[in-house]
Amino acid sequence: MEELEKLHDEIKKCSKCPLHKGRIQAVPGDGNPKADVFFIGEGPGAEEDKQGKPFVGAAGKFLDVMLTEIGWKRDDVFIGNIVKCRPPDNRDPLPEEIDTCCSYLEAQLEIIKPKIIVLLGRHAMYRFLPSDFKISKEHGKVFHRQNKFLVPLYHPAAALYHASLRQTLIDDFKRLPKIIEKVKEMSD
Repeated sequence: MEELEKLHDEIKKCSKCPLHKGRIQAVPGDGNPKADVFFIGEGPGAEEDKQGKPFVGAAGKFLDVMLTEIGWKRDDVFIGNIVKCRPPDNRDPLPEEIDTCCSYLEAQLEIIKPKIIVLLGRHAMYRFLPSDFKISKEHGKVFHRQNKFLVPLYHPAAALYHASLRQTLIDDFKRLPKIIEKVKEMSD
């Protein structure tokens, strides 16, 4: 816990890339420091930038609904992002911003040691899986790479903009408890 707090203090002071200039505050991540499941999104939005917590806007509310549907709470998981500062106008993070910021994400993963990493959206997916993968084909599947179990899912915001994806995301989400149980069995 202390190690994670120290890292988060470092993130809050970070000025390694230009994103820090436009932020209200950095958004290190939030949740259980001993979580079995680590959710990774793209980057903070406007509401996250204001509150300093990940997934607190509309997409976060939908994430909370899905967590509740499977009997989980935010306190059960850890939620973070690829980049820790809001990109201007919610644009996609640039490759150099992702590269600069990912050392923090890697340190979080090393400290928390989750059993599975849920990659919310294509930017998170591309950080861990090949760039020729398509979220539309890979969502809900389990991949084992570099001693990590990875599950790409559509980003909750995608379901807000495209109603047709809502049920797909909910269905994928409902499989997460079984995936975590299977991974736990494999690691015992």
